[in-house]
Amino acid sequence: MIELPDNTLRIHPEDFLNATDFCRYFHHPERPLEVDLGCGKGRFLLARSGTFPEVNFLGIDRLLTRIKKIDKKARRLKRENIRLFRVDGYYATTYLLPPKSVSTYYVFYPDPWPKDKHHHNRLFNEPFMNAIARTLKPGGALHASSDHLPYFETIYALIKHDDRFEEIAPFYPAEDEVSDFELIFAHKTPGRCSFVRK
Repeated sequence: MIELPDNTLRIHPEDFLNATDFCRYFHHPERPLEVDLGCGKGRFLLARSGTFPEVNFLGIDRLLTRIKKIDKKARRLKRENIRLFRVDGYYATTYLLPPKSVSTYYVFYPDPWPKDKHHHNRLFNEPFMNAIARTLKPGGALHASSDHLPYFETIYALIKHDDRFEEIAPFYPAEDEVSDFELIFAHKTPGRCSFVRK
């Protein structure tokens, strides 16, 4: 992997099947690593990283345009505790993040793929939970939310019945951390849940 002058990371093709120590790309690799999986336009990531400068934040998204926009804002704000990576979230958790390397995952508003024939595209499933359980540190947290309540019920049931996780009080973002997506759909009440890795 190489780090560019900005906050984005690039992986050489030959390294795309190997776990990567993302912490070494931060100025303080010893600090906790929190991952915003599907960071979107970055409102949550930028606000959270400013509130907690002692934490390293890795923003992951599939869309390059989003990554570039977040990077410009992060550099303007001089956020040295942010790194950005354009990759599919499932692939990153399954193949690229090392075991027990993540302190917290934030998975807000994943695509619900509402049609039955598209449910196989959903992020939350048994293999994804295996990847989350493998990469979370013991005591590490998983915070999830969705405005699509049938999908949220599926997410909640999947984690609730996983013996590797214990439910805790739901995480609520601060006012300045509320994502752009949540602001757009503020008329909907999202389902929220939080769990820790045993």
